[in-house]
Amino acid sequence: MISDVMTAAPQALPLDSTLDEAARVMRDEGIGDVLVTYAGRLCGVVTDRDIVVRAVAERRDTSLTPLGDVCTAELTTVRPDDDTGTAVRLMCEHAVRRLPVVDALHRPVGIVSLGDLAVADGGGPNVARPLHEISKAAPNS
Repeated sequence: MISDVMTAAPQALPLDSTLDEAARVMRDEGIGDVLVTYAGRLCGVVTDRDIVVRAVAERRDTSLTPLGDVCTAELTTVRPDDDTGTAVRLMCEHAVRRLPVVDALHRPVGIVSLGDLAVADGGGPNVARPLHEISKAAPNS
């Protein structure tokens, strides 16, 4: 089950937080993404790459730009009780390396990465093929 391999209590910030705030959380926690919430419910994700490509390269003021302006809002998610095979399949289908884990009210409760699944599977074929496919996929812009 996803709940067995996910990272619980993921870092999340409200939609109106700034890119600077998200960057500081990423730096301080040693992570590459922050979940974005509105009224406690998941509404997006912002990555370090999003900050660079969608903000810095566009010369946006990161101290004023809210996460809502650059985050990815169309997300694929899983539930804590989903099986790990579902997560691997979704990662492969959507060419993503991590999936937010949400509860029935769409509140973020965790995040699961391809690495988490590889460790859980012992790096077996259920993860090796998707890892190869996801790695060669074009990055989301």
